[in-house]
Amino acid sequence: MSALKKTALLVAAAALLPVLTTAPASASPLPQADKKEKEEDTQPKPPAVMSTVGGSRLGKPGTQVNLGKGVPVLPKEVTGRSWIVADAETGHVLASHNAHWRLPPASTLKMLFADTLLPRLPKTRSHLVTQAELAGVGQGSSLVGIKEKQSYTVHDLWLGVFLRSGNDAVHVLSAMNGGIAKTVGDMNARADELQALDTHVVSPDGYDAEGQVSSAYDLTLIARSGMQNKDFREYCATARAKFPGEQKAGKKREMFEIQNTNRLLTGDYGIPPYKGMAGVKNGNTTHAGSTFTGVAERNGKVLLVTVMNPSAKESHAVYKETARLLDWGFAAVGKVRPVGELVPPKSARTGTDGDTEAVNDDGTGTGTGTGAAKAAVTGHGSTGIGTALAVVGGSLVALAAAVFLVNRRWPLPELVRRRRQPRP
Repeated sequence: MSALKKTALLVAAAALLPVLTTAPASASPLPQADKKEKEEDTQPKPPAVMSTVGGSRLGKPGTQVNLGKGVPVLPKEVTGRSWIVADAETGHVLASHNAHWRLPPASTLKMLFADTLLPRLPKTRSHLVTQAELAGVGQGSSLVGIKEKQSYTVHDLWLGVFLRSGNDAVHVLSAMNGGIAKTVGDMNARADELQALDTHVVSPDGYDAEGQVSSAYDLTLIARSGMQNKDFREYCATARAKFPGEQKAGKKREMFEIQNTNRLLTGDYGIPPYKGMAGVKNGNTTHAGSTFTGVAERNGKVLLVTVMNPSAKESHAVYKETARLLDWGFAAVGKVRPVGELVPPKSARTGTDGDTEAVNDDGTGTGTGTGAAKAAVTGHGSTGIGTALAVVGGSLVALAAAVFLVNRRWPLPELVRRRRQPRP
């Protein structure tokens, strides 16, 4: 081969070398930043227009917060599609993200179920379970372990709903209320009364169903309503309890222990119990992802936080993100101007003593007010919780047709600490 040809081949090889060495790069993983951006592009986007119940800013997509001097920055590690931080007593929304995005709620919908049915069924009432009552429980549902042809008290069934998120317990209680269809209708009517207008119930247990939706705003509103009820507070703050096993002929009916699935109440591997946690409810389904509403107290302040469907891959993401938002809220309350409010139910009326406070669109308040009369109630606790918080209801004045007179902020009355004792 001539020197000229050798030179030509070397030049050609040199020209091909960059192509050969860079070709495999097209199959290599995307840089982390690009990968994250690509994943975000595939995530569903919130509607451009959402409900403005509670304030115009709550209807806007994205994060809403009034940052200013002395107000801590929101935690970065929060990936929930929708979330909200609210003062449980004043009803002020301290910060939110897509607050009115209508999303599948999973078992957090059981808060509305309980808020609707708890006042209707006496705790001591006993019920013999039939096969038909359990037939409609969805495949893969969370269960407490109810058996047909066995008797349970209403109290037992509520423990199953709150602690184990038992869809079997929901179906039995629904049957006692007149059936699934009636219970769904009652729940939708209750949501309307609470002005939880993003919420539409199809299945009372929160099982995935077409058209079944709620929002972080609504779930927080529902939780606040539920916490007015002493039994609701007791059940959602119960960490562990005894549940009836199967009754066998000639033998004493044995009990087995059930534990609350709220990891911020009981703790779990990699996640400690959250100090001051007093409820409320968690959920998880295929379409909803993980959802959670929690209430906690610190230094006399009570906050409600709801997180829906975080995208983070970390273990227990919904609880960790709730804890971060609670930490932020306790640091920010009293410093940050609210971006909206949790509205009172439709039947509420403004007090005649001038005790009102509204929140303007810019987050500023109007009026002063001292709040309604406060009451403290001490009730039975659960096994193994120790000291816990009770959010006490009772400052509502009953009027005809169960219409309540409350001040416009509809505050939760004072909190009391109580020593929890085992149930008899």
